Amino acid sequence: MRNYSSQIEQITHLFRHKNPMNLPFSACKLGWFFYFIALLPGGAAISIEYATIGHAGNAADTTGYGAVAYEYRIGKYEVTNSQYANFLNAVAQTDTHGLYHAGMNDHGIARNGSSGSYGYSVTAGFENRPVVYVSWFDGARFTNWLGNGQGGGSTETGAYSLGAGTGIVTVNPGATVYLPGEDEWYKAAYYNGDLDFYSIYPNGDDVITVADANYNNSVGHSTDVGSYPFASSDYGTLDQAGNVWEWNDAVIGSSRGLRGGSWGSDPAYNLSATLRSSSATTSEDEFIGFRVAASISSVPEPSSPLLLGLLLAAMLSHRRRS
Repeated sequence: MRNYSSQIEQITHLFRHKNPMNLPFSACKLGWFFYFIALLPGGAAISIEYATIGHAGNAADTTGYGAVAYEYRIGKYEVTNSQYANFLNAVAQTDTHGLYHAGMNDHGIARNGSSGSYGYSVTAGFENRPVVYVSWFDGARFTNWLGNGQGGGSTETGAYSLGAGTGIVTVNPGATVYLPGEDEWYKAAYYNGDLDFYSIYPNGDDVITVADANYNNSVGHSTDVGSYPFASSDYGTLDQAGNVWEWNDAVIGSSRGLRGGSWGSDPAYNLSATLRSSSATTSEDEFIGFRVAASISSVPEPSSPLLLGLLLAAMLSHRRRS
């Protein structure tokens, strides 16, 4: 059964602080009802569980990375097949931008139908594995869609202004949801703000083993996100060590940054703070996924299902008063 706790928290915040129609609580409950109906299987709404990264203004470590002057949020987990399939079903009926890769079929996401009416489903048992075969541009479009309210939100504008090209695109000022900057990713993985030091691995330690993280081909494939809780960073993020390489926003020549190693990485050095990797923006393979970041002040605006629920609730409330 799906866990709706994060949606409840979001909606509670919205109705306390951003009740756009100043509805009575009874009407708000109707809005909740219609919103949850929209979230049932087949709906496009997803939620990202974030870790808050504090200790603003920390210094970089000896590698020169990790200094971040502000608080921010980063996904506690890598983006999963279920989340990405919802994204595809919302925006890729035609798949103009090649958001689906045939390699996904063997790693958890199947496509059916024909162009104009494509549908996407997740293979049983793969729902919570990280999505793979995603390019940097796929990740950027996913964050645009999140920042634009999901549903029919644009994939081409928002955090990134994207065109038909495959070159370097940098994040727009004021972006609310985006691919993490390299320093943001690095700090979340390796920094202990309370003790003001950096660990070598994203488990708060200078040593890591295959009992702590999915690497060195010890499992032979990716695993469900969060399967290695003892490899949690000091901020509570999971799988920044192993599982899949993760895109970040670093520009390295004509490529984009990758950090964290993967389930196939050997040796553990690939998971360490010292290893900085990159790949072409269009690279897609079974070892690469991503997680998202968000500004600390951003609160997702009501999505289309929620606004519809509020509108219907307002109409019913008005009829009762009349």
